[in-house]
Amino acid sequence: MITISLCMIVKNEEHVLARCLDSIADLMDEIIIVDTGSTDHTKEIAARYTDRVFDFEWIDDFSAARNFAFSKATKEYIYSADADEVLDAENRERFRVLKETLLPQIEIVQMKYANQLQFRTVYNYDEEYRPKLFKRLREFVWESPIHETVRLTPVVFDSDISIRHLAQESHAGRDLASFERHWQAGYRLPKRLHNLYARELMMAGDKEDFARAAVFFRASAEEAGRDKEEIAEACCVAARAARLAGDVVEFFKYASRVIAEEACSEICFEMGRFYEETGDYEEAAMWYYNAVYETSPILALQTGNKSLERLIHCYERLGCQDQAEACREELEEEDRWQENAVD
Repeated sequence: MITISLCMIVKNEEHVLARCLDSIADLMDEIIIVDTGSTDHTKEIAARYTDRVFDFEWIDDFSAARNFAFSKATKEYIYSADADEVLDAENRERFRVLKETLLPQIEIVQMKYANQLQFRTVYNYDEEYRPKLFKRLREFVWESPIHETVRLTPVVFDSDISIRHLAQESHAGRDLASFERHWQAGYRLPKRLHNLYARELMMAGDKEDFARAAVFFRASAEEAGRDKEEIAEACCVAARAARLAGDVVEFFKYASRVIAEEACSEICFEMGRFYEETGDYEEAAMWYYNAVYETSPILALQTGNKSLERLIHCYERLGCQDQAEACREELEEEDRWQENAVD
């Protein structure tokens, strides 16, 4: 049986921390909780479960805090958890079995992160695999009988364990502010963070968020080191920012760049919104139709449903009641499917 260190970073989690720890504490051989500046009873609650509670001065860097927590671990594996996660009875048993049977060569165990959409978190999928359990010390080994080489790719196991994410609120506002601070300080967002920044804006940003982010994404769209996916993401954000600001020239500049390369649902939606706001419902309906049926999203999967809602409105304004009703039935069917997926 393997041994596991639980490592958590927390701040002001008094409402959810005990719920999380009650569901996993007895499966752990060591509990390490790093507090980054709580002003509530988080540390007192943590102390009921472990005497390994540490303070870490927040430096606006989640990786630094998690690395500090990992540095305190002493067991064979490290389980990384957030305070708003819960393991139910079925998945606790799966975790127990995993702990008893995990092969020593496994270096990373992925678990299903579930219940994303119900609590309005900024994710495209209700369930997705995430790395959660890590071998603390990696053993490098040689492989291949000839032309031998050291294996660099970690051995990853996709488990059947599902972790319920029960967020109290969306963290989008906090995350967008953090993105902004980092690019303003001169940090070049790598491709993964570039995508997450654009995604959070398109899914949860307001007019002010887009106005502030437009400077970064306009520059990103012109940056030589960005690939075509990043440029398309940047143009989507810049186009929405321009539409919200009423800058028609800038709007068509960035929207046209995406359409000329390969149109996506997000840009078709923006074109639909532009024409709908000018009162041209026929042109708007054409773009919304393309957003739903002719293109795919690159940032926000919900763009299709949002476009379908606007398409219904345009059909109604045009007096096309049969088309509106057909779209409404399709939207209701999609909503029922989403509800069943969440349940």
